[in-house]
Parts: sequence; structure tokens; C-alpha cells
Amino acid sequence: MGTLRYVKTLDQVRKAKEADPEFLPSSVRSVRAVYETDPAIAAALLPKPLELAAPEICVTCSDVAMHISPEFTFEIGSMVFGVRARYEGVDGIYIITMPMTAEAAVVGGRETYGEPKKLADIDFEWSPGQASVKVARMGMPYVEMSGTIGESTGPREFVEHAYCYKAFPSCEAGKFFDTDPLLVRLEWRHKQTNVHKMDGTITLHDSPMDPVADIPVKRLLSMEYEEGSTQSNGTVLRSIPGDWILPYLHQRYDDTSGEGVVLE
Repeated sequence: MGTLRYVKTLDQVRKAKEADPEFLPSSVRSVRAVYETDPAIAAALLPKPLELAAPEICVTCSDVAMHISPEFTFEIGSMVFGVRARYEGVDGIYIITMPMTAEAAVVGGRETYGEPKKLADIDFEWSPGQASVKVARMGMPYVEMSGTIGESTGPREFVEHAYCYKAFPSCEAGKFFDTDPLLVRLEWRHKQTNVHKMDGTITLHDSPMDPVADIPVKRLLSMEYEEGSTQSNGTVLRSIPGDWILPYLHQRYDDTSGEGVVLE
């Protein structure tokens, strides 16, 4: 009889887990920006038990090459768009939207960590002295960043944290979740060989699928161009009542109702 690839032995599953792309080194080229937004809007974006660390939005668009093996490199485009948040004294980013260009990256991130990933088109262009990024979904661009690459600030290494919620919408009528959602803290270990200041702009376009334009840019605080590598991991911190995340979860599924909270 032949090989049935829909089933593996437990040893094969353990071996595959060790080669999970989420934990493997990658080569990353990014444009990273931070902008100030309205404090009331920033606070309203955060589900409990997260607290606002600063009314700042962090946007990082990347061209990522994940080195699966010496013979195979998996390339994707990605964006992380989130608000500065804190939990039990640890600062990070609560991720609002996390578009990716590849289905494998979307499925793994959503199922493993609860990351709010969606398929998108990400156009990352780089040339000596210039970098630009355009992120679009369903034919609608909604984030653009571009600028001039300036002086080098040298290499750097740092750990960045992010927060997201791992939730399982219920298959039963009258229920929202099968189990209590989980608060997850992500850990990204960045080793950057080349960092440059940038003089540029970030532009948010309105989109019913991805309404980041509701989070206005009051002032661009920083923009950088980076090259290096990243390794990622995650930890479940605690379970939460479903009511805490329910008002926020709908946006992972392309809500087109146009409804939302009215802030005074």
C-alpha cells in the first residue's frame, strides 16, 4: 500500500513542530513608524485587561524571508498595526490588524496565537535612499508609508512584545465562544544589522473592511528603515470572559456593517 499523508506518526508530528516557521530565523527588511493619535480613540481600542501605555500607534511593514531549510526559503509581506498597551507591567503592542500575503502565514498565526491576520496585497519597494510600502485588501489600499532613507544609527538587538486574543467562535446557536478566550503575549526577538532614520509620511485610506482611517495620525513620531532577522514565540497569560473581547472580535471577519462605537 502507498503512503497516506493525511496522517502522521506522533514522532513525525514532533519533528514538524520543531521546524515550525514561526520559530525559525528569518531575514527581514522593514519600514517601522510610530504616530500619535487621539488618546480617547487609543484607549477605546483596548479590550480588558489591557491598559493603554501611550496614545501611539505602531506600524511595521516588512518583506520577510523565512529560512525553512538550506534549500527552501518562504517569502511573505506583512504588516503589524497596533496600539501601545501594557499588561502587568510589560509594555507591548495590542495588534489591531496584521495582514499577510500568504495563506500559510495567516492560518498559522490565527490558529496558534490568535493573531488578527488576513490575506492582503503588500507592495514593498526599496532602493538605495528610498523605501515605500502600500497595503491593500480586496482592491482597496488602506495604509501607505514612504520616505527617504537617511543616516545610519547602527545595528541593534531588542525584544518586542505584542498582545492578542486566541478565541474560538462557537458553532452552537446562541453561544459566542466554545471556550473562554485566551490572552496571549507574543515575543519578537529582533537582531537588526542595519537601521536608518527615515524622513517620510504615513497615509491611512478609508476602507470598510479595514477601517484604520478611524485612528487618525495626529503627529508622526518616528520612521525607520531596518534590515536584520526576527524570531518569534508566544505565551498564554490567562483566560478572560468572552464579553471582554466580543466587541472587538468582529473586525477579524471583514465586518461591512459600518457600525461602531460613537466616542464623545
